[in-house]
Amino acid sequence: MAVNMNWEGYSPKSSWTKTEILTTTKELGVRFLRLQFTDILGVNKNVELPAQQFEKALDGQIAFDGSSIEGFVRIEESDMILIPDLDTFRVLPFSENDGRSEPDKVARIICDIHHPDGTPFEGCPRLALKRVTAEAREMGYEMMAGPEAEFFLFQRTAQGHPTTNSPDRGGYFDLAPVDLGEIARRDIVNALEGMGFEVEAAHHEVAPAQHEIDFRYEEAVTTADNVATFRFVVRHIAMQHGLHATFMPKPIFGINGSGMHCHQSLFEGDRNAFYDADAEYQLSEVALHYIGGILRHARGFCAITNPLVNSYKRLVPGYEAPTNVAWSMKNRSPLVRIPDKRGNSTRVEVRMPDPAANPYLALAAMLKAGLAGIKEKVDPGAPVNKNIYAMSQREKRRLKIAELPGDLREAVDALEKDKVIQEALTPHIHKHFVEAKRAEWHDYIAQVHDWEVQRYLGVY
Repeated sequence: MAVNMNWEGYSPKSSWTKTEILTTTKELGVRFLRLQFTDILGVNKNVELPAQQFEKALDGQIAFDGSSIEGFVRIEESDMILIPDLDTFRVLPFSENDGRSEPDKVARIICDIHHPDGTPFEGCPRLALKRVTAEAREMGYEMMAGPEAEFFLFQRTAQGHPTTNSPDRGGYFDLAPVDLGEIARRDIVNALEGMGFEVEAAHHEVAPAQHEIDFRYEEAVTTADNVATFRFVVRHIAMQHGLHATFMPKPIFGINGSGMHCHQSLFEGDRNAFYDADAEYQLSEVALHYIGGILRHARGFCAITNPLVNSYKRLVPGYEAPTNVAWSMKNRSPLVRIPDKRGNSTRVEVRMPDPAANPYLALAAMLKAGLAGIKEKVDPGAPVNKNIYAMSQREKRRLKIAELPGDLREAVDALEKDKVIQEALTPHIHKHFVEAKRAEWHDYIAQVHDWEVQRYLGVY
């Protein structure tokens, strides 16, 4: 595998036409085009086409069997159409030659899902986010978002199976030789830049074998596209280094889990609507009401931003992950933190999401909650600048600090009570998401886990 940021005659850009794509693929000798999308659970999917099908693909004439995709459609209505977003065209900046002198060049385009009659498919997560961003634009706002997706790099077995083993004992901001993922992380950064990302920083995280790569904020749909691409690139490059990259929130007991803190703000044209130089904290009423909406609906969207049984092994006290529904100007124990920067950098950091979340649905749910807060003028209350982890239950009750759901079942129950978040998802996505998560929880509680055997087998 080679990371090549400079295919001769090509550089990534933000706007493409059909003619430009066909010309570029021909000049570069691109052999395959991946039509990429995500299922309801956020898993990347794709249909790969050879060069002679490129024009047909760009015209939105490629169908696939939606009945085989998690939460899409029934067998009797299985045909779905992939409508490409031409501006997401990228030539992958790496190739695998498998011993060949001329490796295949591959490009990708992210697609929306439509019915064969051309109508949008109500189960498409990307279209769900587009609907909520359209609602924001009707109110005069554009959401800008910047996620911080953490991940672990683990060893694989001789047969290529993933493990949770790593000789890496690095901590926050450590360097080689303690940080043994440094070379793979650099190759990931090179590949991301080759895909058009503006990478701002890359470093070792708090836990052994844990890493973070930060990239520049964008408008909401582009950000969700970037998260989906990021996960694909990280796992691909890690595999080429003989490693397994995982976005599982809490793969190892006793150390920090992986979060995906999401910085977000609303803009009115070129002006940050969250900033008011004359207001307390220099936060506008729009910002405060947005925070109020996030806090009011946090329990309702927790199943979306933290979608796995394993997600709730991260959301426990003692490992820097939030468990309390509150906001703060300074400390990191509440759900929402306000970073120090002001002006056009004024933003809200929602700290509960984890990187297993479907990025389209997570951003749609958080934006919908914030917009509801603005419409209803929700008061977030005073910021809580004390360490909530050290508070008694009595003090938290006095300050009206609620707790996030303790497990996936509780989170799904909260989602089913929150009509605002259900509107963000659409009835189709809500129904199939809940069904999938109820089944996941049932499978989990029916299993006998190692902890139970170790604790009970010799005692009872």
